[in-house]
Amino acid sequence: MPTPPALIEVPTDVFEVVGRALAEDMGTGDITAQWLIPTERPVSARVSVRESAVIAGAPWFEACFRSLDPHVRFAWQVREGERVKAGATLVELEGEARALLTGERTALNFLQLLSGTATTTRRYVEQVEGTRCRILDTRKTLPGLRSAQKYATRVGGGTNHRHGLYDAVLIKENHLACVGDIAEALSRAHSHVRTPIVIEVETLGQLAQALEARATWVLLDNFSLEDIRSAVAETRGRARLEVSGGMDLSEIRAVAETGVDFISVGALTKHVRAIDLSMRIRP
Repeated sequence: MPTPPALIEVPTDVFEVVGRALAEDMGTGDITAQWLIPTERPVSARVSVRESAVIAGAPWFEACFRSLDPHVRFAWQVREGERVKAGATLVELEGEARALLTGERTALNFLQLLSGTATTTRRYVEQVEGTRCRILDTRKTLPGLRSAQKYATRVGGGTNHRHGLYDAVLIKENHLACVGDIAEALSRAHSHVRTPIVIEVETLGQLAQALEARATWVLLDNFSLEDIRSAVAETRGRARLEVSGGMDLSEIRAVAETGVDFISVGALTKHVRAIDLSMRIRP
């Protein structure tokens, strides 16, 4: 498969995720290919893209076919993370006809979905180039596909926020509603965990409380641009600042130029528009 960009680790659950997807599609078997296609008939195929995109998802694409035909061969024409133009050939493959036909839809689903995530992420990353700000993903992922989508955001140039509830603390408004106090919530978190601790604030007054309680990472939720600038000035580098809440491409540059450290964007993985791909088989 094409080599992922430097330092991007492929998740360990690729075949597990692919297995569930194939089972969902195949059920008791592909009755169309089973009755129409002779056993062990060799064919080749080509996958092309119908629009400009950043390509991601080769490990899942290959795993779909290897699960059905361990001897299938791939000849990738693009690198993982490469931007391609409409009409480009992405990969050529050879294998048993039944395997290629049965795995086609599931393999393309992974490649088009993850390329869509990578493409969107790249657009956001390009908007903040030249600033200190990094684009973060969120936990607003498609159920069962978090590791795959977070891989795709990395391929697109983004940075992963916490993967789940277990690898970082994020104290949100509903946690504060239960605890009742910012300082108390931070104190409890610092007493029990050694993971990163992020606290969400909704006003400049809450930011002041968080800084007084020695917060090291503060999430500014739905702040206006003016209030973000005020937050940066008040914080003076004492804590990392993350901005979240409906961030889109029209405003992302202005927010990054305020001097915040991160902008988290749920749309990277939540509002995914799959890339248009086509696979054609040649006997």
